[in-house]
Amino acid sequence: MITLIASIIAGLVALFVGGELLVRGAVAIAHRLGISNLVTGVVIVGAATSMPEMVASVDAALIGSPGIAWGNVVGSNLANSLLILGTTAIVAPIAMHGVGKRDAVVGLIATLAIWALTVSQLASPWIGVALLASLVVYIIWRVNHPPEDAGGEEEDNEPSLPIALLLFLGGVAVLIGGGRLLVSGAVELATIAGISEAVIGLTVVAIGTSLPELAATLAAALKGRADLAVGNVVGSNVYNLLLISGATMAIAPMPVPSELLNIEFPILAVSSVVILLLCRYARHIGRGIGALLLAAFAVNTALAFVWL
Repeated sequence: MITLIASIIAGLVALFVGGELLVRGAVAIAHRLGISNLVTGVVIVGAATSMPEMVASVDAALIGSPGIAWGNVVGSNLANSLLILGTTAIVAPIAMHGVGKRDAVVGLIATLAIWALTVSQLASPWIGVALLASLVVYIIWRVNHPPEDAGGEEEDNEPSLPIALLLFLGGVAVLIGGGRLLVSGAVELATIAGISEAVIGLTVVAIGTSLPELAATLAAALKGRADLAVGNVVGSNVYNLLLISGATMAIAPMPVPSELLNIEFPILAVSSVVILLLCRYARHIGRGIGALLLAAFAVNTALAFVWL
């Protein structure tokens, strides 16, 4: 058991480190090649920060563990909307000013669309390709209609192009290795503990792969830029839904476990509605709302072990 837990922890650490290397390398490559800050921030960073979730879900799908793959999709978005946003609001109350409203609408539409697809139990590579194509449309729309502060920030000590390429490739390698360690450990843990793979994907894997986003949003809050957390959260939700779901279904199509369909997808839809209402109508997200979001996440996580 100790070896198993060590494997899971090593996988989580590798995903975190690999994600950091990948983002740093991708941003540096973009800047060295003269790609605009806007495209870097919206497209490259957005996709790169979703790589830990995608690697974990695709690896799980490839070894025939749809519970972990789809549990990670749902759990990562719940972690973004409830855990990360709630924690950020407690650290530094968020002044809204309409930030994230458009992405929240897209996130809700994507959630309902994927829920409808999975209820039908359709599983086809073409559906995955359609979801990935939808992501391309979303990226083009974001580039042409950017949110505030969508550009990446150039650093004074940014690495040279060869070093940036090494960072990027190293990040990819570490992500792949970490994803395999995490997923194989999670599958074995579920078997030994008698817990469904859906629960492991929804909790251990989803929370672990969301740690980079949590660190980034907390850092933004501590720098006095807590309002950017909302845009990051809702944008990341769209990437997770379209990129991870699309890649998982395109590479290893399989039906979504019924327990996720009947319980967690409705909860995800409700959380998407809540985020949209906050983005549209709230003037700020204070510590009280942040505490409620965190409490909702804690309750759902605890009850997952009973429900699923």
